Order: sequence, then structure tokens, then C-alpha cells
Amino acid sequence: MDLDLTPDDLAFRDEVRAFVRAKLPDGIRRKVTSGLHLTREEHVQWQRILNERGWGGPGWPREHGGPGWTATQQYIFEEECAAAGAPRLIPFGIKMVAPVIMAFGSPEQQKRFLPRILSAEDWWCQGYSEPGSGSDLASLKTKAVRVHDEKGDHYVVNGQKTWTTLGQHADWIFCLVRTDAQAKPQRGISFLLIDMKTPGITVRPIITLDGAHEVNEVWFEDVRVPVENLVGEENQGWTYAKFLLGHERANIAGIGIAKRELARIKRVAAQRQKAGRPLIDDPLFAARIAQVEIDLMALEITNLRVLSAESEKRAPGPAASILKVKGTEIQQALSELLLLAAGTDALLWDAAALKGELPAPGEPGADTPLAAAYLNLRKLSIFGGSNEIQKNIVAQTILQL
Repeated sequence: MDLDLTPDDLAFRDEVRAFVRAKLPDGIRRKVTSGLHLTREEHVQWQRILNERGWGGPGWPREHGGPGWTATQQYIFEEECAAAGAPRLIPFGIKMVAPVIMAFGSPEQQKRFLPRILSAEDWWCQGYSEPGSGSDLASLKTKAVRVHDEKGDHYVVNGQKTWTTLGQHADWIFCLVRTDAQAKPQRGISFLLIDMKTPGITVRPIITLDGAHEVNEVWFEDVRVPVENLVGEENQGWTYAKFLLGHERANIAGIGIAKRELARIKRVAAQRQKAGRPLIDDPLFAARIAQVEIDLMALEITNLRVLSAESEKRAPGPAASILKVKGTEIQQALSELLLLAAGTDALLWDAAALKGELPAPGEPGADTPLAAAYLNLRKLSIFGGSNEIQKNIVAQTILQL
């Protein structure tokens, strides 16, 4: 693969860079670069700014309202946005359920749901994990029974989902449900699109180690879902789930964000003194930074391979698992190095910071909450498929073990 950018690619990079510099609201940029939480409205605001430019679905083909970018253009866009401090696009609609609807959904579903994802009229969340069914997702127990009555054909859903990220904001949830209890675990699962306003749905917060409300548990009690909200064929949901997980794992890698955080560590370490000299000059600390930077360069090449496969309509395959494992390890390593570089200043975080109450530039806490971010990123080893499971996938598919 030729990693050199063409003149057209360089011109596109300049276009993206100028657009983000001109259109990204300064308050959002400052929050992102300070590691603070954005509100739902701020995420929606940035999505709509991008959509007005025609860039709301960076990886989408033109026929579905996307820009039809090449893999290289997608990579440039995400890197430039991350470097400028733009928020990461909420992936559940744009990068997860949308590709499934494009690939397996009916024309009616594509017409109904895809434009509203681009415009941020609908916020999506993911209904996969359950208590006892996380890494072993095929053991899920939430069931959907198809019935016909005076109101027509529909499914009645009962069960529980957990670790539902940002479910408190969601208008819709895409769910894996068991529609055939007698079939083998992977054969009796279906993929449903469920309106979160449907009677019988309860969302309960789970407060994470850093004190934030990011994830939830979602309960379904006799929730009626129209049959037309079934994606693809009944009992074939496992196929669609694997397709989606490939996109999720590639997205978790967060290479552009990792580059931004690496540069941040170097700035902090250049200002922090240790034994009368900048911490960045300490051989042991410099060696740790160098190792992470080398790993990040290798991961970037793997990411380009995955993007190239997607542009050729090929599934990401085991490379997506590699991205997930190494990408999360790098992000965790960066959060640890940032703590070490900041020293005791890393503890300057509190509930106000978690809520996104932004300090003025230069004030104490302007670069917080580092400790909270470190705690929060411990989750990366688990969500999107635990790293242990991903290593098994790599061993089975590449090493043939």
C-alpha cells in the first residue's frame, strides 16, 4: 500500500483543515481538548454543521447521502478533526447501525432511517450486551415473540440490556433479540430497530468509576415492535451483528485522538521539571513515549488496510480485532503517561469538570480531568468485545490455532 498522499489528497486535507478551523465552535473545541464531557446538544450541533457541508456520514456512499470519499479521504478527515479538537462522531448511528441498514435493510428502512441519522434527528444506542452475555454475546436471553392481533404483525420484546452507552439520550436502539429459543445460539437471533419511546422501555443509569453517567441498563417489558422494524431475515441477526462489530472495533482504535493525546503528553512533559530538567529529557520517560509512538505508527498502517477493505466492499476481518486490541492498549498507555507527566495536577478534577463546566484558559483545572479519563479508559479492554476474545479471533483466523 502506498502511504504517500497524492496532490489531490493534500488539497483535500487543506480543505478539511480550513473548514474545521472556521466552523468548529470554540467552546466545543476547548471542551474536547480539555477532556471534558460534551452535552447531547453540542454533539448534535457538530453533526449538523458537518451535515450541512455534506460531510455528515464520512464513510457513506453517495447513494445514501454521504460524500463518497475514498478510504484515504476518510482517514484524512478523521485525523484533521481530531487534531483540531473536534468531537468524535457518536458512532452508534453513523458508523454502526447505518452500515447494517445500508447492507441488509429494506429500501423502506433505508429511506426512513438514514436521512434522520445524517441530520442528527435520531440519536441511536446499541442493545447488545446483557448481564452474563457480554463477550459471549451469542448467549443473550432478551426474547422477541412474533404475534398477530388486531393491531397487525409485531414482536413482543422482553429482557434486559446493559452497558448501553449514552442510552439516556437515545431516540432509537438497535437490538439483538432471541426469536428462536430452540435453535443453536447463533442461529436464533434477530436484529430489531426499536423506538425508545415505546411503552415498556425503562432506562436506568449506571454511574461509572469516574463518577460519570455514560452507560445504562435498559429494560424491555412487553415492548411491541412492528415487524417492519426487523432488519433482514428473522433468525439471521448474528450475521448482521458480526458485520456491525467489525465496524465498531475499527472505530474504537481512535488513531486521530491518540495522536492528539500523544502531542499533549509531549507538551506537558516539556513543561514538567524532574531533577532540574524537563521530564521529556528523562531517558526512561522518553523511551516510553517512543514505544507508544512506534506502536501508533504501526496501528495507523493497519487502520489504512481496514479502510481500504471497506472501500472495496470487503469485511474488515481479523484486522478489526487487531485494531481494537492495540488501539485500546495504546489509549490506555497514553492516559497513564499523561498522568505521570502531569504529576499531582492530574488530580484537579471534580464533579463540575465531569459535567463539562469549563475553566477559563490558564486557570487551575483547565486541562482536567486527567485522573477521571484514566479511570474511564480502563473500560476499553472490555467493551466492543474483550481484548482476550479478540486475541482468540486473531489466533483462529490468522494463525489457524
